[in-house]
Amino acid sequence: MKQFQINFTDNESFRNRLRDFGATCRKAGMSKYFLQIFSEDLVKEKLEEIGNIIEEELPDAEYFGCSSSGNIVNGQFSGSRVTVMATVFEKPTTCFKVLQYSFTHDSYDTVRKELEKEVENNPWVKALELYITIPGFSTTPFCDSLVWLRPDIQIFGGIACSDDISSPDSFVFSKEKGYKEHDILIVMYGGEDFHASSLFLTGWQPLGKKYRITKSDGNILYYLDDTLAYDVYHKYLKIKNDENFFMNALEFPLLYKKDGIDILRVPAGGNEDGSIVMSGDMAEGAVVRMGYGNPSTIREIGREQSRKIQEFRPDIIHIFSCAARRTFWVTDENAVRELKPFGEIAPSTGFFTHGEFIRVDGHLNQHNVTLVIAAMREGEPDMFSNFETPREEEKSARVPMTVRLANFVSVVTSDLEEANKKLENANAELARLNEKSNYFAVHDGMTKLLNRSETQRRIEGRYGFFREDPSESKGFSLVMIDIDDFKKVNDTYGHHIGDEVIIKLAELLKEVSASIPGSFVGRWGGEEFMFYVPGAYESFAKLQAEKIRTGFSELSFESIPNQSISLGVSVARSDEELDKLLTRVDQALYNAKHAGKNRVEVL
Repeated sequence: MKQFQINFTDNESFRNRLRDFGATCRKAGMSKYFLQIFSEDLVKEKLEEIGNIIEEELPDAEYFGCSSSGNIVNGQFSGSRVTVMATVFEKPTTCFKVLQYSFTHDSYDTVRKELEKEVENNPWVKALELYITIPGFSTTPFCDSLVWLRPDIQIFGGIACSDDISSPDSFVFSKEKGYKEHDILIVMYGGEDFHASSLFLTGWQPLGKKYRITKSDGNILYYLDDTLAYDVYHKYLKIKNDENFFMNALEFPLLYKKDGIDILRVPAGGNEDGSIVMSGDMAEGAVVRMGYGNPSTIREIGREQSRKIQEFRPDIIHIFSCAARRTFWVTDENAVRELKPFGEIAPSTGFFTHGEFIRVDGHLNQHNVTLVIAAMREGEPDMFSNFETPREEEKSARVPMTVRLANFVSVVTSDLEEANKKLENANAELARLNEKSNYFAVHDGMTKLLNRSETQRRIEGRYGFFREDPSESKGFSLVMIDIDDFKKVNDTYGHHIGDEVIIKLAELLKEVSASIPGSFVGRWGGEEFMFYVPGAYESFAKLQAEKIRTGFSELSFESIPNQSISLGVSVARSDEELDKLLTRVDQALYNAKHAGKNRVEVL
């Protein structure tokens, strides 16, 4: 893979650069390439004119791009308000495809389904690059819904932005669909010789005490430990709720734990009721801490991460850096110092974003104030590309006073938390003794799963919550499981063997449930079980049911042949009562039984 910079200054010079680029490619026998466009100007006519010139000079070329808050080339600002980068593929096996869809609160599930078809129809896919216009709604349900993707598929990207990072205006742009203000653009990469690696870095360190979010609604944060969110910022940081709120709070975002990783959420502004508008979703019940950004620490973490990218030995690098992160650095010179180590590794391009995306351990999340790096190459790594590039080191060994004060606060807080922890442990031991006596009131004695009454109680609670707000993120599916021909097992081999079969199935169900946050499983009765799967995605629930079915069929028993199970799947509907849902999932299981057993049926 190779990259070539073709900045736009005026029509004629741009046309000449395209001609030179096309001639170079033809001479080298390279015919597979695309043009990537980042524009700080949100002028539709200008972008359409650029597209027309590309189609006239390079009629076979694919092109796409988005608006930005600054364009990046080789770890530096590009020097042009419209930057065009050409990426050329050298291996015939490498493939790419550009997709573009409407992306609104009502259409994102359609996007998920279309993307699912594209990935299934193109098994060569190894990476997805996302470009999304500023959505105006939570992207979390969409991100969570992509958990079904093969775990080896890399996902990375950014939200389009503009010069004014507080503005809701942005666009994406492609040859097929043109200039759009409410779309998502997805680039699929892959092929036998294509390889990708991605990582993200924040660099902000936790500061002060932990808080639990006691009330939030999407990106509106109301209460931390039952205290108004603004009051927390005002009490500890003396930040006023005025036009300078964002700039003053930028150095102190909240560290929010999701899917096992820290995600930064920046206070974007305060409301009159004492709530704060955050830069992304914050779930009630989550534990957060204020973060403190120390420039020296952030740059050192960046250098460490750049070494990891260098070990991958990429041909090219794509950079997605938050516009708020650029603001944090105060000067563009400091912002470039963070990007420079990556630009020294391989040709790079990217832009300053409104938000960043990256998939880690199978989970895709939207980030803020974060730097996402995507490295790509074709073929095996170049053995000569692992020579160390000289790194800029910090010149001063003196630790700034602000860093020492932040460390002092963190250590004092840790000491207090440790003392509180000892007290909590003593209280927990007392609570454990009480819980032990209550354990058997809600758990099945044989399988240690929830018993039927507790399982039904929890389903009823989730269903009531869903009926109040029937959104996809609060919906759920039920999977009902039954062991095939279980009576024959008991009659032929004895009840002790039947108990072994039930216990092994319960262990498998616990293992699958542990991998799905928010799920739970209970013994419904005899050899029947009920599995609660959060999220109203039929395809995901069916995928989990198939995983359970195949996993159980592969279990070995000491004195009997392998056994099988049948499963029914139903998705909750807001227009029906819970009894109707339970009847449907029971009927789905009945259908599976009468269709030959050892199968999954959806109703």
